[in-house]
Amino acid sequence: MEKYSPDKKCILMTKEQVRSVDSWAINTLGVPGVVLMENAGRSCAELIKEKLKAIAEPKVCIFCGTGNNGGDGYVIARHLLNSGFEVVVVICGDRMKVKGDAKINLDILDKSGRPIEQLNPKDDDVPARVKGFAADTDMIVDGLFGTGLSGPLRDDYIELIDSINACDCPIMAVDIPSGLDCDSGRPLGTAVRASCTVTFVAVKKGFVSESAVSYTGEIYIASIGIEPVS
Repeated sequence: MEKYSPDKKCILMTKEQVRSVDSWAINTLGVPGVVLMENAGRSCAELIKEKLKAIAEPKVCIFCGTGNNGGDGYVIARHLLNSGFEVVVVICGDRMKVKGDAKINLDILDKSGRPIEQLNPKDDDVPARVKGFAADTDMIVDGLFGTGLSGPLRDDYIELIDSINACDCPIMAVDIPSGLDCDSGRPLGTAVRASCTVTFVAVKKGFVSESAVSYTGEIYIASIGIEPVS
């Protein structure tokens, strides 16, 4: 894993370019998507372990969306649990919408007997419930939305993200801070204010904009096992 610095040459990619790399890896090279997800989640877990190594009994709260960003979160949870962390996993949205590679990793957590919390962003008590899930947490993991988000966030997700930001806790964003536009680096109504972001394949084009700095925090580039063609 490499830490991004503005004075260091690196590959920048748009949302469509990132999608093309994923498609190339899966459809041309034959790498199963679940393998890419495993590599991505494991990279995040390793950085979390490094960040929290001075804490005797670390606790992490992972907020997962219903797509592949949430799937990365389930992988992170498994690796942290295997390392002795206390982990709270919260599915934000309709659990029945979790499909494909993300569901494979959710099912693994289920079959291992790990409790998984549920949060409906449309509920009235979202701020209080987020605060409760994140109580005494050493780090929050944002696995709500990935790079595919487009258009303004719904009001309920704005409230959810604002509630996460209100927690007095460092936040790690998975691939991109949820709510941030991948290409412009501007929030789509609001966005997670992360202390660090682990981004996959390459630095996203929007990360280098002035507006993105207060949302991404430190940026780390993690390999998913396949490197883009320069």
